[in-house]
Amino acid sequence: MAIKSEISWSKRDDTGTKIEVYARRFGGTWSFFQRHKRNDEWQPLVPVPLEDWLELYEAIQRRIPRGLFPPDELKRLRDSIRHRFPEHQFPKP
Repeated sequence: MAIKSEISWSKRDDTGTKIEVYARRFGGTWSFFQRHKRNDEWQPLVPVPLEDWLELYEAIQRRIPRGLFPPDELKRLRDSIRHRFPEHQFPKP
């Protein structure tokens, strides 16, 4: 069973290979990990691309109405993304 502050998704790399990604919040910071196959070891994802930050943002946005994350977590994550990627513009609410 996954812990409450762990979110996972899958994506495809440039060659079309499926990659599993998960993000875990511990101590107020998010860490990202990836693996290619089910039995592979999870490897830290460094640097974390913008697309993975945005995937995490959308996942948290979906979980807030269900009470799985507090609403202020979305603001903290948005600020973190703006700090790392100042060129990215979030749509107006």
